[in-house]
Formats: sequence, C-alpha cells, structure tokens
Amino acid sequence: MEDDGSPKTFAGLGVCEELVEACKSLGWETPSKIQAEAIPYALQGRDVIGLAQTGSGKTGAFALPILQALLQKPQPFFACVLSPTRELAIQISEQLEALGSGIGVKCSVLVGGVDMMQQAISLAKRPHIVVATPGRLLDHLSNTKGFSLRALKYLVLDEADRLLNMDFERAIDDILKDIPKERRTYLFSATMTKKVSKLQRACLRDPLKIEAASKYSTVDTLKQHYLFIPATYKDCYLVYILVRMSGSTSMVFTRTCESARLLALILRNLGLSAIPINGQMSQAKRLGSLNKFKSGECNILICTDVASRGLDIPSVDVVINYNIPTNSKDYIHRVGRTARAGRSGLAISLVNQYEVEWYRQIELLIGKELPEYQANKEEVLLLLERVSDARRIAQMVRYLRPWKYSDIKIPGVFAFLFLNVASPITNDYLLHKLYST
Repeated sequence: MEDDGSPKTFAGLGVCEELVEACKSLGWETPSKIQAEAIPYALQGRDVIGLAQTGSGKTGAFALPILQALLQKPQPFFACVLSPTRELAIQISEQLEALGSGIGVKCSVLVGGVDMMQQAISLAKRPHIVVATPGRLLDHLSNTKGFSLRALKYLVLDEADRLLNMDFERAIDDILKDIPKERRTYLFSATMTKKVSKLQRACLRDPLKIEAASKYSTVDTLKQHYLFIPATYKDCYLVYILVRMSGSTSMVFTRTCESARLLALILRNLGLSAIPINGQMSQAKRLGSLNKFKSGECNILICTDVASRGLDIPSVDVVINYNIPTNSKDYIHRVGRTARAGRSGLAISLVNQYEVEWYRQIELLIGKELPEYQANKEEVLLLLERVSDARRIAQMVRYLRPWKYSDIKIPGVFAFLFLNVASPITNDYLLHKLYST
C-alpha cells in the first residue's frame, strides 16, 4: 500500500459511477489517505481495521463499500453502524443518506432521548441501514416485535475504542450474539487500544489492519499550544483568548456537565455568543445547540466529551481545553474537531497547577513538547473584575432559575434584597438575566 501507487480518484479505487457522482456532489474530489487504502480491500470483501486521524474521512472509507455492495444486492437491514454518541450517529446517517440519495438508500437512526415508538415505526419501514448507539439498538432487538438483524451483511464500529469501554462493552457483546457470524466487519477509530485488539480477535475474520496515521497522532495542519496559568485566573485567560479570536468559531471543552452550563452563562453575561452541549441535556436541546453552532448563530460551543467524537463541523477554527482531560487519549479526539479535511486549526490547552501531570501524559502520548501560547498578562488581569462579576451572576442565575418554574413564588422584596446583597450589579440587570437566560 504505497502512497505513490494509490489511485487519485474514487473511480480508480473501484467505486461505481453512481457513487462517484455522489462523492462529487458532496465535494469529495479525491480520496483521503484512509479511503485510498481501505476502500479497495473493503470492496474485495475483506474485514478492515482502520486507524486514522480525526477528520481524515473514515466515514467515507466504510460508507462507500457498503453502499456499493447494497447497490449490487439490495435488501432491508443490510448494514448496521454503531456509534458511541447520539450526535455522531445522526451525522453518520446524514452522510450515508447523502451518498446514497441517487440510489434511494433509507436509514434509520436509533438513539436514546427519542421516543422508541417513533423509532419502531421507522424500523417497520425496513430501512437498508441502521445507525445506532449500542444501548438503544439492544432495547429494540429485545422489545420491538418483528425487528432483528439476522440477515445483516455488514457491521461497522465507528470510534471503536470508545465503544469498547465499560459503558458499552456488555451491550456490544449482546449485540454480537444477535447478528450473523457470516458478515463483513469494519472497525474504525483515531486511537487504538488493547480492547480493540481483543475485539479484533473475537469478531473479525482475517482482517486487514490499515494505519493511515501513527498510533496516536494529530494532523500536521493543527497548531497546538499550552498556557500554564493559576487556577484562579483560568476564566480570565479563557475570555482573553475568545475575545482575541472574536471572529473565529470555537469549541471549549470542560470536564463536567455542570461546568459547561456555568461557563456558558459566564460568557453570555460578558456578551459572548456561547451555548452549551452536554450529556445531561435532552436530545432535542443537544441537537438545538449543535444546529445553532453549525449555522453560526452562536460561535462558541461549550461542551463535554460528548462532542469530542466524530462530529464533523468544518468551520471550527479553535479548540480550547478549559479542563485538561484525565484520559490523555481524549485529547486526540478533542483537538480533532478542528483542522479537519486538510484545513488549518488551532488548539490551546489551559493548564493550571493541578493539571500538570495530566498534561505531561498528553505530551508523552503525542510524542512532542508543545509551544507556549503567548498571552499578555496585564491585559488578562484587566478583565478580572468583569469576569468575577459575570461568574457571580452566573452562579446566582443557576441557583435561582429553578424557582422560576416552581409553584412557590418568591416575594419580590426578598428577591431584590437577595440579589442586591449578592452582587454589586443592579437588580434590574440581574432579574433580566434570571428570566431571559
């Protein structure tokens, strides 16, 4: 599999004319490295393990062989794609339907947070491809009358390393018992773990392992920096960077759902267009946040690692690690949200005194020391008072908002006194924030 000998067109890889035209309509002019290496072998009927950097076109590498096989022998429930997150499952389904629009491909998405009856109705229409998260797929296999995957021809595990952690391992084992052993299986991920190797031995037959990247690597077009700062001033440095990058779209990663909500409130109190997304939000709200970010209505997305896997948002310019991930492999997936498909991007990690060891593990993982991001400390500290006020308001709004929806009405005088003592900012402003956030 020499690079120089790789065909430079999808037609040269053996992709049929209908799908070549579909690729052109999506703007895919030439295959990426993982596509050029994986597609010819997948078309030959081989099981494939694909290791490639995020944003390198892994979805196309498994979608095109499946759609070509489906075109040759159409049948319902032809393929199943498993994803670790709801948003990634929806995105994969959209890409499959876009690629297969000319041949009438039907997909059904099975994810949590959506009514099971609606999904059962979708399954009753006998789609060609099911894209699902493991837990919800298992629910339907167990409870939806008439639904089975006994005729399945293709199984894909996207972000395979995440699918094999403790959250999904048992569900994956149960799903593998319910599907035919005679099938084609594809595993794709940006990082390879021991569990992926274990699954390879368990459910793939003579697989071809394709490494279009080193074991843990980031793309060359991504500029990575760190900034070592006191924990007390982390909010100030974040605001400083976001204001400095005011014309860019940014994703800010936090460790917990609560800190994502709080940080979004702080930034909005400062007039920045920020919106949160995390695992504790309903599916409708998560998709709403994602769509606002994609459409440009908000240019800052405050997220947990629910958004670090596979999401393809081409316009992301900057990724900021507000909290350093405790699992260094998560860093690869976080920064992979920018510098996708050959574009450039910037990643900045804010490291406080308690996170140094986690950051050192990241540098060991990627095999290089990152340069320091240059920030003007005097300019940062000028923001301290405004940022502190914004944090106080955000904490107050967070605690007072449930009262808005309760049956108990807070006496007006008490609310005004409480707000006045808690912050020097005017009551009218606080109440406006409380009821409009």
